[in-house]
Amino acid sequence: MIAKLRVILIAFFISLELVPGNAQTTNQRLDQFVTKLIQNQQFSGAILVAERGKVVYRKSAGYAIFSKKAPNTETISFPIASLSKTLTAIGVLQLMDQDKLNIDTPVANYLPNFPYPQITVRHLLSHTSGLPPYNAYLNPIRAKDSTKVFTNVDFLPAVVSGKNPLIYAPGKKGNYDNVNYIVLALLLERLSGLPYADYIHRHLLEPAGMKQTRFMPLAQQFNTDTIANFAYPHIYLRAYDDMPTRSNTVPYIRNYWKTFALNGFGDYISTIEDILLYDKALYKNQLVKANTLREAHQSVLLTDGKPHPDLFGLGWEVESDTSMGQVVYHSGAAISLSCVMMRNLTRRQTIILFDNTHFNAHEVGTKLLKILNGQHVELPKKSLAHQYGQTLLKQGSTKARNKLNRLKKDTLNYYLSEQELNELGYAFLGNSNPYHLPESHKFTEALATFKLNIDLFPTSWNAYDSYGEALLATGNKREAAMMYEKSIKLNPDNKGGIKALETIRSMD
Repeated sequence: MIAKLRVILIAFFISLELVPGNAQTTNQRLDQFVTKLIQNQQFSGAILVAERGKVVYRKSAGYAIFSKKAPNTETISFPIASLSKTLTAIGVLQLMDQDKLNIDTPVANYLPNFPYPQITVRHLLSHTSGLPPYNAYLNPIRAKDSTKVFTNVDFLPAVVSGKNPLIYAPGKKGNYDNVNYIVLALLLERLSGLPYADYIHRHLLEPAGMKQTRFMPLAQQFNTDTIANFAYPHIYLRAYDDMPTRSNTVPYIRNYWKTFALNGFGDYISTIEDILLYDKALYKNQLVKANTLREAHQSVLLTDGKPHPDLFGLGWEVESDTSMGQVVYHSGAAISLSCVMMRNLTRRQTIILFDNTHFNAHEVGTKLLKILNGQHVELPKKSLAHQYGQTLLKQGSTKARNKLNRLKKDTLNYYLSEQELNELGYAFLGNSNPYHLPESHKFTEALATFKLNIDLFPTSWNAYDSYGEALLATGNKREAAMMYEKSIKLNPDNKGGIKALETIRSMD
């Protein structure tokens, strides 16, 4: 009997090894979280989760082209946006491995006309150079010739002639800016003797086997309608929209990237599978030496000895939370596109995802990584502000308010945000128009939304201030003054409210 029981127990433990319950549970938790995002219309894109190079979870959802209901798939290509910066950084680090440059040498030693002798290659890689944004150099030229299309060829001459002062001494502070990687792309071309795209293809994409990754500058991405198997970025132009708009149909967005056709910081499209090949090549040290990559994965120190405020290394950002191990990442964001590649170096785990409606990929990726490592993550909830806005448009304020009051009791599935309601009110008000759209003012809906916000958050000075602004916009000076007075009472330092109240009183 004992021998028979021993055989049964051995068989039982063998079966546990063959079908690990924990792995199955983790996969289910990943899928439960992602499925909830999809049900809430908070995700449109593709996700890949890998451990030690092996895919353990993948999912795609939403549409590559919403107007045609063309679905996103697990093999679809997407803009990797600023994730492209890691390719530029790896290219520069390859030159360091080959003793063709020293990252602590001034950039001017390699680009003789570069007018900032105190900036080093390390400063560029880590976004600590103090360079102003590229627009500061190019806008004066654009003011004289509005038809001018700027490329990297134009950039260095504009820097030389512009004589713009640095915004801080190199290494003293840190601020993320594309301008650093335009200069790095010029440096890569100068020292390699190859055009930027040719160098990246020959020395990164080919060695990693990334056959689905293509050079496609933002100017082309936002001005082409015929890219095959491509997840086009889409944007919710207003907070009350129920469907996103393909961003390259918005003239302002299309024209902006047609004008600034610069390279080095956001030029590639790829697939989640190809990014996994990139990840594998990095782990195998196929692209740069192990010691070089270790240095790239450490936050640089500023001149005062403190870490970079955003924990930037050499082309990579470092997570401050080390509870799961050492995690490095780079996000990518263009108008209406968000993506991320996260690498848990301690446990060799990789999260790759994109969202072509610009929900925060890094935030989602972090939660997926936590689930993968057994940490508790709350399931996504629906926005009550969004529910209210949709009902308000279609059924009026009474039904919208009643629905919100009913749904806010369901805290398991819904959340209420004062800030989101405030943003919804301003969207209805129509004063803010970052995409230069035709003006659209929905004053009735705006007033109803701001009034609801003060009812729900009666101690918020900002809610009263915003309601006052809407009342003033619709000509109701007396009630606007009352709202500003309440706002100032709650926050005596509300300088904007004080000024608005003075203006109203001067009208009498």
